Amino acid sequence: MSSTQSSQLVIFGGTGDLALRKLQPALYKLQREGLIDDVRAIIALGRGESSDEEYRAAVKEKMREFLPPHFWDEQHWQIFSAKLHFISLDVNSLKDYHSLAEAIDRHPDSKAVFYLATSSTLYNSICRNLHSIGVVSAESRVVLEKPLGHDLASCTEINHEVLQVFPERNIFRIDHYLGKETVQNLLVLRFGNALFGPLWNSQYIDNIQITVAEDIGVEGRGDFYAKTGALRDMVQNHILQLLCLVAMEPPANLRADTIRDEKVKVLQALRPITADNVKAKTVRGQYTAGAVNASPVAAFLDETGFEDSNNTETFVALQADVHNWRWEGTPFYLRTGKRLARRYSEIIVELKKHPFSLFEGDPNDLPNKLVIRLQPEENITLYKVNKKPGLGRQLKLEQVELNLDADLHDELHAHEAYERLLLDVLEGDQTLFMRRDEVEACWAWVDSIIDAWHNAGIKTKPYSAGTMGPNASLALPEKYGRSWHE
Repeated sequence: MSSTQSSQLVIFGGTGDLALRKLQPALYKLQREGLIDDVRAIIALGRGESSDEEYRAAVKEKMREFLPPHFWDEQHWQIFSAKLHFISLDVNSLKDYHSLAEAIDRHPDSKAVFYLATSSTLYNSICRNLHSIGVVSAESRVVLEKPLGHDLASCTEINHEVLQVFPERNIFRIDHYLGKETVQNLLVLRFGNALFGPLWNSQYIDNIQITVAEDIGVEGRGDFYAKTGALRDMVQNHILQLLCLVAMEPPANLRADTIRDEKVKVLQALRPITADNVKAKTVRGQYTAGAVNASPVAAFLDETGFEDSNNTETFVALQADVHNWRWEGTPFYLRTGKRLARRYSEIIVELKKHPFSLFEGDPNDLPNKLVIRLQPEENITLYKVNKKPGLGRQLKLEQVELNLDADLHDELHAHEAYERLLLDVLEGDQTLFMRRDEVEACWAWVDSIIDAWHNAGIKTKPYSAGTMGPNASLALPEKYGRSWHE
């Protein structure tokens, strides 16, 4: 770390899935590399009763399950586990916080970082109670997980309450997608290469597609998902963040607020989707029974058991339009869903076709595309047209792939998104985190779509599990002579 100031990391929801599967393994890997030597203690909070040793055993079991074997080292584990502590705490009970107050170091050379790996409905209570016991200093930081609220009104209320305790410079609203190597490489791709800069506008780019596809269902999150849906769960944060990085103007510098200023401008330029155009611009879907990866799966309603969820979308496809000088006329096609054919996330930048071709048999229906893959593997590929090898008077053409990325698959040097983001929190770098006005602008646009669905009476369309969503989603780009990249 860049500072000599020591830290204590306090994790609310310390026994939850996020803490055990993602946060603790990420912290262990950072410890292996000597990057969090200044973190003196990692205090996990949960409602259950557990000793430090019992909690350490639970963390170790999860790490051995989810970490690749070559990352495991007993010596490093002993150093890391010595920092782990557990305190039983009900976040809504102020008296339970006294044990936490005793555990937190108030020395001026020590700062506390509070990670709220809980439902956002608990954020206000947690922050108020932390303030009441006097453990929040001018150096204390707080990390807020997504989704931040359920709509603009609840998001605004949470932001207001958290700001009563922590200043904006110390609030880190996290979206793990922004910690991915390829997402960060978008800035370098766009602004570090003269090859792409002049082409990155509506004059040369025909359309941009962002897909976040999942093959899993609600996986035990039925209660949450029945009240949330795909638009709130994925579009409001992950997908809009990717759209901002693709569409933003070049920042004047790489300071956090300069970059976030440009992202907010993109969100402010999004054309509202209203009851007048919502049918033409959006498709809602909900999966029925089917088969994913050759295994039969139940319908969403059977999986959740909530009969009143018959209009909760598990799939959404949108045409978003950025109304500014750079992007006017270039549609952004966004889609996400559960129980789709396969799991992948990608950004497609499709260039416009030539007005005519010199070559017979030109595969002009296969235009130049830049494919930025985020998962399951991370890579960047450029699709270009090439001459097919062979003799003959007529040139025959084919589409070929150029791999543009460095080796992102070296496991010894690969870093999970949470590793980078946790390190940034400890170092105070907010570049990859959302500012208040940014997350509220996301909610404002998403709320307008939800209102439009309600006012226009738009219902979910069924799609079989194991497909790529309702047939109507295919028509979203096809009515303009385009198609989803598959």
